[in-house]
Formats: sequence, C-alpha cells, structure tokens
Amino acid sequence: MLALAVWIAAVTAADPDQVHPLGSAVPLEIVGQSSNLVLSTDFPRQVNVTLRAPTSVWDKITANPSSVRAILDLSGLSDGEHTVNIQVQVSEQPVRIVSVTPARVALTLEFLDSRTLPVDLTLAGQPAVGYQAGDAALDPVSIVVAGAQSVVEKVAKARISLSLDGIRESIDESLPVEVLDANGEAVTGLSVSPQSVHVTLPVGQQGGYRDLAVKVVVRGQVASGYRLSNISVFPPVVTVYSSDPTVVSALPGVVETEPLDLQNASDDITIRLDLSLPVGVSVVGDQTVLIQAGISPIQSSLTMSNEAIQVVGLSAGLNAQVLPETVDVIVSGPLPLLDTLTRQDINVIVDLTGLPVGTHQLRPKVEVLISDVSVESILPSTIEVTITAAGTSSITIPVAFGP
Repeated sequence: MLALAVWIAAVTAADPDQVHPLGSAVPLEIVGQSSNLVLSTDFPRQVNVTLRAPTSVWDKITANPSSVRAILDLSGLSDGEHTVNIQVQVSEQPVRIVSVTPARVALTLEFLDSRTLPVDLTLAGQPAVGYQAGDAALDPVSIVVAGAQSVVEKVAKARISLSLDGIRESIDESLPVEVLDANGEAVTGLSVSPQSVHVTLPVGQQGGYRDLAVKVVVRGQVASGYRLSNISVFPPVVTVYSSDPTVVSALPGVVETEPLDLQNASDDITIRLDLSLPVGVSVVGDQTVLIQAGISPIQSSLTMSNEAIQVVGLSAGLNAQVLPETVDVIVSGPLPLLDTLTRQDINVIVDLTGLPVGTHQLRPKVEVLISDVSVESILPSTIEVTITAAGTSSITIPVAFGP
C-alpha cells in the first residue's frame, strides 16, 4: 500500500491534473431525429465544456478538438415540447466532465409538412415611352415549400417581383422566390424548391416610335492655343415619334443637333440645343439635349535662355563670384500663358545666407510669377559661387538684396 501511494504521488507530480474550459465552444450534434419530424424552435447550437484531465491529456485534446463531442439525442421523441439533456463524449482518457453549459435544452418537434404553390408574377413600373411589354413566361410555374407544419400553414402565396421601369429590351433572367403569408409578410424557416424562377418577357417598340443616337454638330474652331478635349451629350439616345411609321423607319441611325458654335472658345461650354428633325417627326419628352464641351489649353514647354542669376543673403563685407553668370530655364504650361511669358516673369536666385568665405556648389531656385507655369529644369542645375572678403581681388557681380 505504501508503494502504491508513492507511485500515485510520483505520477501525479509528473502529470498533474488541470481544470479549465475548452478553448472554443463545442458544436451540438443532433442524432436520432425522426425523418417525419422537424425542430420548430431555436435553441443553442453550441455548448461550453469544462474538463478535468492530466496535462498530457489536455495536450492531446488541444491538438485534436474533435475528440470532444456534444450530442443531443432525440431518439424516441414524438411531436410536442421536450427538454433534453446534452451528452458530452471525450475520446481521450482519463477525463472528468466538470460542467456543460447549457446542460439541457428545451425544444419543440413538429410534423414535417409540405405544399405546392403556384408562382405569382408581380410587375411594377412601365417600359420606356414607345415600348410595350408582352406576356411573361415562367419556368417552373410552381414551387414546393417544406418545414414545420405550423409554419407551412402560414404560407398564402409564392411570388416573384419584376420591375419594368424604363426598360427597352426583353427580359430573360432568374428571380428569387418570395414566400408570403396572408398579410404579405415574408415567411421564414422553410425550405423552398426551387429557390428561383426563370422569367422571359418580350419587350418591343411600338409602331411610329424609334430610338436614335444623338450626334453633336460643331461649327468653328476653338481659340489659338486651346483644344477641344471632349464633348458629351445627355441624353445620348432620344425617342422620336411620327404618326407615319414609314417616316420614322426611313430616318438614319442618328439625329443631329443644331450647330454648336466653338469659334474662338477658350473655356468649357454647357448649353442646351434643339434637334434637327424632319417635318412630322417629334421628340418624345424634352425637346432639347444638354451639351457639355471641354476646352483646355494646349500644354507646351519653353526654354528661357541666358537668365541672369540674382544673389541674395550675402553677408556684409563679403563679395561673391558666380560661375556661370546665367542659366537656361525650361518651363512648361498652357501655350497661351507661355506666349505671354517675359524675362520679368522669371527670377533665378541663389541664396548665400550664412555661407562663409570659400567656394560653394549651389543649386539656384527659380521663381515664376505667372501661375500654372512650372519649372521643368535648370541648365546647369548647379553653379559655383566663390565668396571672398571685401578688398580681396576678385571678379564680382551685382548683388540683389531680395528676390
């Protein structure tokens, strides 16, 4: 007995028991449910389990969470309300189950029921002016709903909904089935087979009507230095009508606008224009179209040669020699602005603030006094500046005390 006690103590010390909950909830497995019964109430589908087991067993359970199962056995239960205990099985041993939350569930079993319902098609809206919808065809024309008897008894109809608002083309698509009660409210908790119904609905244009694309007619040229970047029209397609269908049929595929005058334009244009239509033909709806023309300046570049360098920030008592004394500046921007650019609009500056006597390699800065014009490069990009004390023999250039 003493030897046995010593052995037990040794094993316990080497592999002590641990008590704590599983790291994740255990899914609840339902077994033994009769094929003609369905569950009609909600209840927890997962349980939290706390176990007591040696450390080595915990390691195995952690590596294989499926070794713990939670089972709800409905064997032998008939329709009605029931309270069923949850059974927990652990394949790894030794293990003691400390707690299961919840330990039991209340549920209701009902007889499985099904019904076959015709599918109603609900149409909303109207096709575009001049168009007419034909008769719809459904495939299939009925569906089957199945579920708890009390839920199936609530079902009044099956419906699919289709919007015709503004359509111009025939419809050929599958739509989801809605299952509704007598008040038009959706009934959930049922299986629906099939879940969607294929709908075909022919849509055609009525006689005397025709859709035509709008073509914008332009006249004149934009101002020098500008370009026409884009033209848009809204609506891009209009519907025309004539009491004589042959007149409409004889029209080309487009309808032209009154001329859009672009002569010397230098800014965007937004305007409404009439359409040029033959006698006896009219536009359905708004008689004008909205035109938007984008006009932007042509981008270009310009080289300003031999721009003098201005020195700023030179300390008192010092002289500065700059080599070279001029640079070339390449600028870019709208062509109309570049055409007006002068030397007075550009300042090339080298800042000597705080620099001591000696030779320095510096990058000059360029200030452009006209907006929308930017500096692309300076040639050369680096200049040499030699700073000497006043009275020292050197070649100097005039110093500007400011940009």
